[in-house]
Amino acid sequence: MSESLEAQLRQQLTTAMKAKDQATANLIRMINTKIMERRTAKGFSGTVDDALILDVISAYKKSMEKARADYVAVGDKGKAQVEELDVELAWCTKMLPQQLGVDELRAAVAEAVAALPQKDPKMAGRVIGAIKKQYGDRADAALVKKLAEEALSS
Repeated sequence: MSESLEAQLRQQLTTAMKAKDQATANLIRMINTKIMERRTAKGFSGTVDDALILDVISAYKKSMEKARADYVAVGDKGKAQVEELDVELAWCTKMLPQQLGVDELRAAVAEAVAALPQKDPKMAGRVIGAIKKQYGDRADAALVKKLAEEALSS
């Protein structure tokens, strides 16, 4: 069995600190802080497992994507921040399960649409739900929505 994500994070933090890679070390510390916030959140009684850690990394990645878009909109003044965020986003992408490609999603959407009792654009939510249930975070919800609407309206 491969080592847990928690162990991988510890190892990466140690490696980054030894290499004096401040950016990676700070990023991993931020992720660890977010994990600790979840662990100590009111009402949390579960265990910190790989699924929770992936959820934390995924949520962090989404917030960094929003921030990156804001910095890109600022132009040259935000250039340094965009470069920093690109490094963080690349690290998050590497840690998260591989996203499904457009072609794979299109095939999955076609299959879900074929399983519907009738082809109605109002059923996009059912298609999205089926895809998310089957593939979880590996399926980009916005892309699934777009593909479902295309498939149901044609």
